Amino acid sequence: MTTTRATTRVVIVSRVYAPEVSAASWLLQAIAARFRDSGCSVTVVTTTPPETASIADQPGVRVRRSPALRDRQRYLRGYLGYLSFDLPLFFRLLFSARADLYLVEPPPTTTAVVMAIARLRRTPVIVDAADLWSDAAVMATRSVVVLGALRHLERWGLRRAAHLFAAHAPLIARARELGIHTPATPIGFGADTEVFRYTRRPLAAPPLFVYAGTHSEWHGAVIFVEAFAHVLGRIPDARLVFIGNGADRELMRERAAALGIAASVEFHRPIDPVALAPVLATATASLASLRPGQGYDYAFATKVYSSMAVGCPVIFTGTGPTVALLDDTSHPPAGVAVRYSARATAAAMIAASAAPMPAEQRAALASWAASTHSLASIARLVVDESLAIIRN
Repeated sequence: MTTTRATTRVVIVSRVYAPEVSAASWLLQAIAARFRDSGCSVTVVTTTPPETASIADQPGVRVRRSPALRDRQRYLRGYLGYLSFDLPLFFRLLFSARADLYLVEPPPTTTAVVMAIARLRRTPVIVDAADLWSDAAVMATRSVVVLGALRHLERWGLRRAAHLFAAHAPLIARARELGIHTPATPIGFGADTEVFRYTRRPLAAPPLFVYAGTHSEWHGAVIFVEAFAHVLGRIPDARLVFIGNGADRELMRERAAALGIAASVEFHRPIDPVALAPVLATATASLASLRPGQGYDYAFATKVYSSMAVGCPVIFTGTGPTVALLDDTSHPPAGVAVRYSARATAAAMIAASAAPMPAEQRAALASWAASTHSLASIARLVVDESLAIIRN
């Protein structure tokens, strides 16, 4: 185990943190635990989670929470929501004890605040750059002023970081195109394999398809509602379940109603991973998507790893590196990737219903995912490289 002097003080800054359900929450929790186990003093500066989340202590990690503005779905998004966290954050950090290292989770406004404090205190900053927000924002607004300001702020913050931990190599390549040449390490993706692990369970009958995660503009998850209308023509009792939140939820509800399939499509708020794992374990397949042609084609659907870790195959529609993962024949079959089309997606769902992945293949898929894509292994990489920055 890597060790460092006990006085090393690490501050993790993020608008989301466990128990709030998001990929960033669980990765940051694993990173905090790894820093703690490496002998560091760890403080997490974050928000108060939604009322539906129950806060549990993380031994050895101090978590400082404050309220922030959330939308009707109790999700922290949008400029006002981010600023409700970022503006107080400046003073929370300014009047707190000096840190040896900051690790920050975007958006760019949060990165900028942490960078400003760090420059005052001459403290290195590590950025967990899971996305380039200025690229994703193109799907939320067409304002040249807003997009230009966001791009400038993001580049300013990322260029001044000591190191970037990026989701994958294509994201680093895109950053280089934008003139961001900060040292960067691709860390891949992972799941909490202590929670998401294979347990043999009978598959749901009738067929069950589960989309678990955010469904924002760039995901284009409404395609599954469109596809499901075709599926019900062949399998009238099939079910489609969305678990999570996002800007497209009302659009998806309205489309299901317009297609006359609202009774077969369910929408649920985010649930704890402990509750989600058995749902995925019994699903015919999980669903993931990325709408093509939005300038965000390098993004990866991180939700697929939690699904694979429990042995549930994935149906992905869209573009990006998720396609290569599912097409790769060097590991156990993990599902199928199809073009972004309602009919192609429906055909994949019907095929999965007709020939569900057998238990033996599900177990093999889960075993592979646990050995290659655990959050613990990613956290180890992040912490070891971060502490090397401090030592050097």
